[in-house]
Amino acid sequence: MSLIGKSIIRKEDPILIKGRGLFTDDFNLNDVTFAKFVLSEHPHANLKSIDISKANKLDGVIGIFTIHDFNEYPDLPGPDDMQRPVLARNKVVYVGEPIACIVAKTQAIAEDALSLVEINYEPLKIMTSIDDALEQDADAILSSLDSNVTHHVPMLDDLERELNKPHFRHKLKIYNNRCAPCPIEPMSCLADWNDEKLLLYASTQAPHHLRNTLSKWLNIQQNLLRIIAPEVGGGFGSKIVWYPELFLTPLISKWIGKPVKFISNRSDSMLTMSHGRDQLHEIDFSFDKKGKLHALRFNITQNLGAWPDPTGIGLSTLTSWMAAGCYKIPHVSVAYRNVVTNTTPVAAYRGAGRPEASFAIERVMDVIADITGIDAAEVRFKNFIQKKDFPFQQKTHEAVIYDSGDFKASLEKLLELMNYKKMLEIQGEFNRDENNLKIMGIGFSTWLEIAGFGPNGSLESFGHLASWESAHIRIQPDGSVILNVGTSPHGQGHVTVFSQIAADYLGMDINKILVRHGDTETVQQGMGTFGSRAVPTGGEAVKNVCVQVNEKAKLIASHLLECHPNDVINADGGFQVKGVPGAKLDWTDVAQSSFQPLNIPENFKIGSLESRCYQESPGFSYPSGAYGCVVFIDKLTGNTKVDKFFAVDDCGIVINPMLAEGQVHGGVLQGISQALYENFSYTDDGTPLSQSFYDYHIPIAEEIPEYFMDRICTPTPNNSLGAKGIGESGSVGSPPAVVNAVIDALSFKGVKHIDMPITSEKVWKILNDQSY
Repeated sequence: MSLIGKSIIRKEDPILIKGRGLFTDDFNLNDVTFAKFVLSEHPHANLKSIDISKANKLDGVIGIFTIHDFNEYPDLPGPDDMQRPVLARNKVVYVGEPIACIVAKTQAIAEDALSLVEINYEPLKIMTSIDDALEQDADAILSSLDSNVTHHVPMLDDLERELNKPHFRHKLKIYNNRCAPCPIEPMSCLADWNDEKLLLYASTQAPHHLRNTLSKWLNIQQNLLRIIAPEVGGGFGSKIVWYPELFLTPLISKWIGKPVKFISNRSDSMLTMSHGRDQLHEIDFSFDKKGKLHALRFNITQNLGAWPDPTGIGLSTLTSWMAAGCYKIPHVSVAYRNVVTNTTPVAAYRGAGRPEASFAIERVMDVIADITGIDAAEVRFKNFIQKKDFPFQQKTHEAVIYDSGDFKASLEKLLELMNYKKMLEIQGEFNRDENNLKIMGIGFSTWLEIAGFGPNGSLESFGHLASWESAHIRIQPDGSVILNVGTSPHGQGHVTVFSQIAADYLGMDINKILVRHGDTETVQQGMGTFGSRAVPTGGEAVKNVCVQVNEKAKLIASHLLECHPNDVINADGGFQVKGVPGAKLDWTDVAQSSFQPLNIPENFKIGSLESRCYQESPGFSYPSGAYGCVVFIDKLTGNTKVDKFFAVDDCGIVINPMLAEGQVHGGVLQGISQALYENFSYTDDGTPLSQSFYDYHIPIAEEIPEYFMDRICTPTPNNSLGAKGIGESGSVGSPPAVVNAVIDALSFKGVKHIDMPITSEKVWKILNDQSY
């Protein structure tokens, strides 16, 4: 029985449910010391002096380090002319920038020493917003730049003639709000540099990337550097970033001759770990009376924060690529630029550029519906790329070739799942009843994203992220399997999914398969986990090694069964001669024989039931779907609640439906949270307004809606599994669905657009005819 497509219970769960999962902070080494970092309290200032004398005298302090201790070491890897120093050099450029590192015998002593470090700041002009940084007289925040614009790709055509052709022309200005990823486990690492070898436990999504980069920066051979990513408590993109703490902790361990542990807290992590989103969109579009979009001009400005991260630089690229969404638009022109500000650096955050694009184009579709008076679903049907058009070359960039899809079928299934016509009737009756203290709104989105990153020079702005993945399989003498994979999960369920793939292609009991990951000594090479690429690329690698080793096993089986290799098939957890059920062997028989010279074919090497694969993705895949939701707004307080959420996904072939639905649940909730609650903002003087969950709202249990899920399937031709990826889908399609529903509910107030997050305060002001 095939396991692909079955909802197998997660193999990862028992150890976690029993509380036996080990995260970085659970590891301890003899004579361990503790590191804490002095963080900047100013968003932009010259450092006149740093006085560590009082802190150094505190009993239990082992050492305090500033940038002057690292003059022999290069700046951290990053975009040309914008590499950040490992600690602040001469000036600070955002609140939370590390200035000094304190190492002490205990965590408490290190924390006490923080307050004893005295820093003299000379404040400089503060620029936290895109508008601030682009002012004509704004000085460059980074001394290596002439201005605060790091990259600018202009439009090839301003489309002015095309924008004036149809009956309607409209402009939208949209701000996609800044979010803090907030993984449940903050930044953490434990380093032990001992006898010229370095062991580093780190909460990271990409241990091999980290090893390769650290090796060069620390000038240590890769075979002497072992990185272990144990259980990782979430990442959402924030744990593929190269933070100074991950570089300094191992180096200081070498200098003091003791292990060093660094565990951040929630408050510090919200300042120091990368943020997401923070894009400004200026959209000009034209359409006819029938709701057909004719021309789209799209300007994107990305706030990069203070030190541009390689993945942050690529966000505007991805947004520009996906700007046209699911739609066939005759004329499209896109421009984008990246801007440095005095804020925490922005990097990839679940969806990374695609949620921003989806939100913009889906708002465009609802505005067209509002102006023309055509139903929002009908507007989308009129503009969809049709199934017969695939593969479809989108006009945003030559690299954007949609592989497969059926957007019409997705939306049709969503409307059926929602019982849309009946729901409209219910909404009308509900909102007409003046005794109701709530208002009902309905919204949806049809969305598309790019995943399974493949080799493409156009994505070179992502720097250290590459396009391949590794897998290595070895059959043990007892017939059990060790499968090493280069992806490094942090909650996705890779162990289960890869075991399902392996079990199918080996014809073996899934319980005989052990999947290992996240240890650079065990798994020699890998790329990590990001960009919805684990199954499209990593799963393909797993499939390939299983097919290869299975063919080798058939050679041994045919030798033992005295038949031609082509007559051997997998059956009943082993091998048999086709058409001769009695002539069979199990995997244990074959595995044992592979180590016995007399039982293997001529020229077959002893113990060679293993295979290794470095799988390169031949191209991108494009998951898509249609999402809808019902919201209720309290007339008295403005509080908005997503009551029901409907999701139809097309992620190609699904390996494990239960895990796929779990990924959608999580992504949708993050999207709802961005739409209604989350906003990492700053005061005019650059002070962050959020440093804890007291003042940064993420959803609690009672705010989770009732989910209704379904799927369609158009397999991708770009890998043999037909899988497109689904890890980020929920976060791509949910924000516009929620915002469209809220605006629908408030349409009687003449509302055309509201920027996220649509807080209770904003809604209350709208209901009470106040400016919001």
